[in-house]
Amino acid sequence: MWPLREKSLLRFGPEPLLLTQLRRYAGLGLREVVIVGNPENQAEMDGLAAEASQSTGLQVRVAVQPEPKGMGDALLRAEPLLAGDGPIFIIQVHDVVDETLHRDLLAAFAADPTASYLAGVEMQQYFPGGYLIVEGDGRITGMVEKPGAGNQPSNLVNIVAHIHSQSGVLFEAIRAEYARDLPSDDHYERAMDALMKRQVYRVVPYSGAWKALKFPWQVLDVMEYFLGQIKGQHIDPTAYIHPNAVINGDVIIGPGAKVFTGAAIAGPAYIGAKTIVGNNALVRHSMVLDRANVGFTTEVARSYVADDCQMHACRVLDSVFAPNVNFSAGCTTANLRIDRGNVPVYVKGQKLDSGRDKLGAIIGRDAFLAVDVMTMPGVKVGERAQVGPGTHVHRDVKDGARVWVKQELGIVEE
Repeated sequence: MWPLREKSLLRFGPEPLLLTQLRRYAGLGLREVVIVGNPENQAEMDGLAAEASQSTGLQVRVAVQPEPKGMGDALLRAEPLLAGDGPIFIIQVHDVVDETLHRDLLAAFAADPTASYLAGVEMQQYFPGGYLIVEGDGRITGMVEKPGAGNQPSNLVNIVAHIHSQSGVLFEAIRAEYARDLPSDDHYERAMDALMKRQVYRVVPYSGAWKALKFPWQVLDVMEYFLGQIKGQHIDPTAYIHPNAVINGDVIIGPGAKVFTGAAIAGPAYIGAKTIVGNNALVRHSMVLDRANVGFTTEVARSYVADDCQMHACRVLDSVFAPNVNFSAGCTTANLRIDRGNVPVYVKGQKLDSGRDKLGAIIGRDAFLAVDVMTMPGVKVGERAQVGPGTHVHRDVKDGARVWVKQELGIVEE
């Protein structure tokens, strides 16, 4: 996710994604939750667990995974906080789906609690993930990881929404996989595959929305999902909207926000608390969170802008800004290749296809881009980076780096 931080703590509205999901789980009737965090985010997780416990009625506790040793190890860290050998529902909060997926899984388990259940996302096109091997009666007999286009055993892709009828049996199978000391970190998947040979696992097909947060540009996919949940115009009574401002479509405008003369907001859009949309500025199909400044003539289109960002007379297109980014006058995020192909992005040195034909920049917190900076499609700028005036950024900029263009002036006097 570099240059972004903890994905479950990203906000797509007034609260972190984790808290939004916990509220949904409470609405489904779940009562006990264990969150697996890490040493870096433990304090924030503990705080959110306390808040969720108080506001939703859930009993929320936090387990800590000291090192990233895979999902199997994460589950074993949660085991001491679970009572008995009862059923367990395993979910990733950064998989954003419709509630029907969870409801259908829970209904299937209620009808036959002796079996275990996995959600299978119906995919017509090849997806580079794990595919379920399913018999005619819906029983799962195995999983195949990334079989390659044309070799899929079914059209059902495994998503982490699993109900296991006996948690103790699952934990023992995971421990057995770690005892084998294989180099890969798919211990959980291998444990399930082994259990499927001797226990009944059934698939619950799902054809609704699935927005996964694995790479930083996918923030835009999740943003689009939550923008789609806005129905109508919800303008806080403390917000100031100039009579000459234009607001169209489905829009949320938070408390203390200000929208000045000539500004336009085209929904679906979310404007956070105390954010300013200045004269003749345009925000469309975007989220701009709290205390941001969308200054004079700035355009923010199809972008996610976090708290405290500063923008003035600039263009923010198909981009993701972490908190406290300064995007100075004249700056632009180029979002379209000359050949109009999909925009590639480098992740840990590997060139990946973003799957998006329009993608601007992904900029980490506290970065400062001076006047007239231009970022090329798919570029990432690290935390606290500084980019000097007039610079065209063609490649990723590391955390804390300084980048500028040397300028040689030619002067001919009269």
